[in-house]
Amino acid sequence: MNSTEIGDLHWVMQILGDLDAGLIVVDRDYNVCVWNAFMQSYSGIAADQILGKNLFDVVPELPHAWLRRKVDTAFTLNSRGFSCWEDRAYLFKFKNFSPISNSLTEMRQNINFSPLTSVNGDVSHVSIIINDVTDIAKNKIHLLDSNQKLSDLSRIDGLTKLFNRAHWESCLHHQYQQQKLVGNPASLVIFDIDHFKRVNDTYGHTVGDEVIRHAAQELKKASRNSDICGRYGGEEFTVILPDTSANQALYFTERLRKRIEQAVIQVGQHAVKYTISLGVCELSSYQTCHLTWLEHADKSLYFSKQSGRNRSTVFDPAFIR
Repeated sequence: MNSTEIGDLHWVMQILGDLDAGLIVVDRDYNVCVWNAFMQSYSGIAADQILGKNLFDVVPELPHAWLRRKVDTAFTLNSRGFSCWEDRAYLFKFKNFSPISNSLTEMRQNINFSPLTSVNGDVSHVSIIINDVTDIAKNKIHLLDSNQKLSDLSRIDGLTKLFNRAHWESCLHHQYQQQKLVGNPASLVIFDIDHFKRVNDTYGHTVGDEVIRHAAQELKKASRNSDICGRYGGEEFTVILPDTSANQALYFTERLRKRIEQAVIQVGQHAVKYTISLGVCELSSYQTCHLTWLEHADKSLYFSKQSGRNRSTVFDPAFIR
């Protein structure tokens, strides 16, 4: 090697050493031929501890099968490969030292795999370049979180954390169409707090809000993950019960009604008791659209209130005659 070639090699080694990315070069047996300063700094493994040794022997926590597939593909097809942090968060578990972490304790990494050919044109080695994209990941995660919060604000009732009326009605329309298509039973429940105006007039709106929150909490406790709960307005609540007959829905409403009847809400010096009235309507041929389904559940609720409150009523076609 002449002096010019030696100088060129020295420059190349300087560039590799100063590269703001991790660089590893392995041969077909996964012996490490290059391990730059970035890798030494973040891994804590000095070059003389890994050069000439098998990568997996020195770093056993690497995802063996996944990494072998990527590297073997580069060897076999003589083609470059890439892995994005969104598919695999990282290859090497390096700490994220950014002062604003967004809860990312590990560095997020994009990985490039490139075949390296010898003078005869055969692929003799593969380079693995690890790019730190933690800042990009943080920004994207923050954007996704912000969009999710905006989406939640548009469909969640602030006081109860249940679906608001607009979003719940869209769910009702979807469920009506779906249940009519598949033919499974489904029931709709609507209920409100008995004499709620009296609660507000006696204790004030702050206590009234706590009563509404309590009713929402009890509704969520009684519901399944598949049930769709909403605050329809004021002290009125709704819930769609997929795959539920009227008798099953009645069991649900009576359990909820009794739990609320037995509860005492302590707000400051006030101990408040309240009851609810409920209406149930199983989807049937009497409902011609999602709005008539809601209307028939509401008629059942009206019957409960007219019959003395603190009770559940299942829809009867006689209500619409």
